[in-house]
Parts: sequence; C-alpha cells; structure tokens
Amino acid sequence: MGTDLSSDLLERGHVSVVRQGSIVTVTLDRPDARNAQTPATWAALAAVGESCADGETTLVVFRGSGSAFSAGLDRRMFTAEGIPGEASLAALAAMDDDAMAGRIEEFQRAFLWQRDSPALTVAAVHGPAIGAGFQLALACDILLATPSATFAMRETSYGLVPDLGGTQPLVRAVGYARAVDLCATGRTVAAEEGYALGFVTRVVSDLDVALAEVITAVGSAPRGAVADLLPLLSAAEDAGRADQARTERLAQVVRLRSLLGGG
Repeated sequence: MGTDLSSDLLERGHVSVVRQGSIVTVTLDRPDARNAQTPATWAALAAVGESCADGETTLVVFRGSGSAFSAGLDRRMFTAEGIPGEASLAALAAMDDDAMAGRIEEFQRAFLWQRDSPALTVAAVHGPAIGAGFQLALACDILLATPSATFAMRETSYGLVPDLGGTQPLVRAVGYARAVDLCATGRTVAAEEGYALGFVTRVVSDLDVALAEVITAVGSAPRGAVADLLPLLSAAEDAGRADQARTERLAQVVRLRSLLGGG
C-alpha cells in the first residue's frame, strides 16, 4: 500500500487490515464492544484511505468482527472521563466553534475517502450497524447485508446529528422524507427494508460468497475500467443529461486509448 500503516495506529483503533494482491480487507476488530468506534478508530480508517490511494488497490472491503458490524460511537465518549488518551465530547464542547468543527473535520476523513477512491469500496454488513457504523456502511460504493443485518441512525436520541458524512448518501439513496424518518426516529431498519428503501445494495445469505463474486468480477475487468466507472456514475447523480453524455464520451476515450493504444 502507498502510505505505511503503523501497527500501533491500527491497534489503538481496533482495526485490522489484510491485503491479498490488490484486495484490501478492513475489519473493525473490537468484538467485545460490538466494534464500537472511537477517534482512534477514525484516525486508523483515515490512514487506511491514504494507504489505498496507491493506484494498486482495486477493492476495499469493510467488515466487523464478532456479532456486529459496528454499534457506533463508544459510549464512553459521553462521560466526563472520556476514553483514556482520547478527548470526551465534553472536552470537544469546551473548544471554541472553529476548533471543535476542525476536530470533527478530522473525524470525517475516515468516512469521506471511500467514494473518492479509485478502488471499489464494499461494506459487508452482518448484525447491527448503528450510528457511526451505519455511516461507515453508507460511505461505501456497495452495501451488502445479511438478513440478520440491522441499521439505525441514533444520533438524535443523544441530542446530536449525524456528522460523519452519512447524511448525503442516505438522502440520495432514500429521499428526504425517508431520511428524516430514519434519522429523527432512530428506528431500527432490517436488511430487507433497507433494500426496499434503497440504501442496501443486496441482501445476501453468505457474505463470503457474495464478496467472492464481486472480487471475481472486478478482478476480471481490464485494468482501470472500474476505476474509471466510479467517477462516471458518481457524476451522474447531479449532472444534466448533456453534461453527463459528455462525461461518458470523454471517459470512453480514455478507456479506448488504454485498451487499443493510439496517440
């Protein structure tokens, strides 16, 4: 990978990273706490993003160990003591507005690179994906979920709002009114409802089998095809028809040059 990943950084964030060729698997690895996340987790995930911007990584998979994808923010952040070695929410609130916003911006780096990466990013979700866990799953290009997967955006239940990049992909997937319902109520959504709403890509009985299918498909495509496809489809969300047609033909010029050569 491009940027060297410190084992200490990954250990403090309870994140494991395994590379097999051009495939990187990122696992939230704190099963005793249902993979609850801390600022150290987000620092590790941001570093993973930097390391995968190497032009060699074609696929990044996000998983959770144990019984959950991620139960969201570590509740110790709400206590006065906070998490040893990390700031509490009270310490954040003691900052001035610019400093607090700047700190949150650092946290957000863990959740914003997935759709800007030339690599395809896939969330493989089983069990609960709550709050920050839900937002991490939403950050990815593809969200695979088992029938046991559940999703909830619980931030307003604690007097907060979702602030880790999850609001835009959620609204784009389900629409404004449904996003309001999910975020304002914090209700739990099963995988099949998530699929019906549009934020779950596929409900699968076996994540390993489904991931193997994605890996095979991406691996069999000529080099660069998927990397060029991702920004093309992303641009389509907001582009006018004529602008998107222009983007398509320019992208195809790049692909044809790559496949067939010519100056």
